[in-house]
Amino acid sequence: MKHGQILGIFALLLVCAVTVIPAMAANETTTQDSALGYYNAATQVMASGDYSRAIGLYDLALGSNTTIIKTNDALLYTYQGKSHAQIQLGNYTGAIATLDTGLEEYPSDQILWNNKGFAQYNLGKYADAMTSYDRALASDGNYTGAMINKGDALVKLENYPDAATAYKAALASDPGNSVAITKLADVEKNATSNLPVILIILVIVVIVAAAGVAYYVTRKTPAGKKDADKPDKNASTKKIKSN
Repeated sequence: MKHGQILGIFALLLVCAVTVIPAMAANETTTQDSALGYYNAATQVMASGDYSRAIGLYDLALGSNTTIIKTNDALLYTYQGKSHAQIQLGNYTGAIATLDTGLEEYPSDQILWNNKGFAQYNLGKYADAMTSYDRALASDGNYTGAMINKGDALVKLENYPDAATAYKAALASDPGNSVAITKLADVEKNATSNLPVILIILVIVVIVAAAGVAYYVTRKTPAGKKDADKPDKNASTKKIKSN
């Protein structure tokens, strides 16, 4: 084979390598980045308020190769976004399932815990919601939204003093927060309005107890005295002899 032919074949192989290898890499990147594409599309759809379609796109992202989106936190945002969309649609049970899966990957994420608490709250599971909010606050002690949500759960549990404390903590982390200000005023008003009712109930209990004691004291006579006060049957039938 002539030297020129060898160079020609080598050049042809080099052109093929330069063309094919990048194409293969591009295809591989496209395959791996499909999850990111679905995530970005879901984010845009969420902004328009089409939550059902967003959930479908989030599911496509989760069903794809998530290697890349896991490295840039897009996987975390996928769980956050999907659960938020489910909550907006009132699918609280589904949201909790999504959040539990997300918490397996990100057990300390405060937003996932807060979203779970909100879903539990809307299912009437106020004590469970409290636990989730506390987990959120354990990760971020200045999470104002979780503090307010915790106060709401405490109100449902009729624990007004602790609810007021939660709202005050929210105001400490975010001074001037209008939601916390309004809810704190409501809970303090509620606690004050319930105070007379509690006092009335206590007074009634005391009166009833005192009446019971008085009845017992006046009616319960010592056995010996009671026998002494009884008419003597013999005295009424005893004949008295005249002198």
